[in-house]
Amino acid sequence: MAVKIRLKRMGAKKSPFYRVVVADSRAPRDGRFIEEIGYYNPLTDPAQIKINEERALKWLADGAQPSDTVRSLFRKQGILQEVHESKYGKN
Repeated sequence: MAVKIRLKRMGAKKSPFYRVVVADSRAPRDGRFIEEIGYYNPLTDPAQIKINEERALKWLADGAQPSDTVRSLFRKQGILQEVHESKYGKN
């Protein structure tokens, strides 16, 4: 089973709000998911990003692949830096 970390769209028309979820890659965008690990609200200034780092690191270590947007959110939160340091050590 290929697992992805991706966004699930919520909110009303023209006012999107996203939840960061771990889901099977075959599941629909807003369909069934395994676990919710955070949220992202792009409409606020600055955008609100809240991600449970512990759960995100666990899923990344287990082989879950983040989508492009989630990868950029993880980069902004510093989660990808932690993954890199745990894999290759601090330089």
